[in-house]
Amino acid sequence: MKPYLVPAETVSFTEEIKKSRFITYLAHTEGIEAAKDYIQSIKAQYPDARHHCWAFVAGRPDDSQQLGFSDDGEPTGTAGKPIIAQLLGSNLGEVTCVIVRYFGGIKLGTGGLVKAYGNGAQQALKILPTQTKVPQKVFNLVCDYSLINGIEQLLVQVNGVILHSDYNETVSLQIAIPATLEQEANDKLRDISRGTLTLTSEPQ
Repeated sequence: MKPYLVPAETVSFTEEIKKSRFITYLAHTEGIEAAKDYIQSIKAQYPDARHHCWAFVAGRPDDSQQLGFSDDGEPTGTAGKPIIAQLLGSNLGEVTCVIVRYFGGIKLGTGGLVKAYGNGAQQALKILPTQTKVPQKVFNLVCDYSLINGIEQLLVQVNGVILHSDYNETVSLQIAIPATLEQEANDKLRDISRGTLTLTSEPQ
């Protein structure tokens, strides 16, 4: 799970082509539900528009299970596909693009539509600020009370956090650490516990 780029903020780009107005929005959306919610929010913002075409990459850039797109009434393949092509080409993750179209009375033809929607996404991507996201991995730990201080110090060193804790006869912890630091954290954990503890992944 390598770090990847995500949108740092929401941007918009507006263009008029043969009296049709195309308004493009790009936003950071983590997960499919967040992407769908964002699409609905844009539809609510422009209820009188003829089309609200969209595409999203809801997870990592290489996670093909979290892709989606729609032509929303435009001829098949003329809107959603050119938008998703731009998103995939950008190598961004957790991004949703919605392009609102107000029809101006002049038909653009299929080639014109592909160009208009693809260009809207491309121009918005050019002005989009990005930031790097480091994926987190979740682990379970069961340890003695005597090791808690050492584990807390370890988490500070690797930018980890405790998500959940149960204090009974032993301590059960659910922790999250950057996936890129798993090996380092595991080595330190073995040192702290003299080889009795290792990181156990949460089942996916």
